[in-house]
Amino acid sequence: MSDEIFAPRRTIEQVEEGNELAPKFDDNGLIPVVTTDFTSGEVLMHGYMNAEAFKRTLEIGEAHYYSRSRQQLWHKGATSGLVQTVREFRIDDDQDCIWLRVNVNGGASCHVGYRSCFYRSAPIGAVGPVVLKFEETEKVFDPVEVYGDAPNPTKL
Repeated sequence: MSDEIFAPRRTIEQVEEGNELAPKFDDNGLIPVVTTDFTSGEVLMHGYMNAEAFKRTLEIGEAHYYSRSRQQLWHKGATSGLVQTVREFRIDDDQDCIWLRVNVNGGASCHVGYRSCFYRSAPIGAVGPVVLKFEETEKVFDPVEVYGDAPNPTKL
């Protein structure tokens, strides 16, 4: 897929009201992505795409992201089998954020083993140290079985 799928950003009208794909990547060459379940609308994860991940997602129809912790392209599900098949690819009004609506093979999107990466909540109106509540208590898969017992490369 060539770079020609992205139009140059020329005017606000073109970006906000036109039909040209002219995404705005940040200073690191990334654009944020919110991914939801196609059927339920549940938020599954938040990630980033670089231009290559953006193009591959459109070309193949399976979610690709850019891993900031590993500094590399990441085909979601290539290791785990939990591939996200894109059913709808949306971009926001000023083309600086993406919303993917996906079907997930295997039913989970979180590398920790839960269905969603948003498996905990914080109480509204909390005072003092916040105690998170687990909204999901059962893991869909065992991360050690899928990824091995190597430490997670995510930066703390």
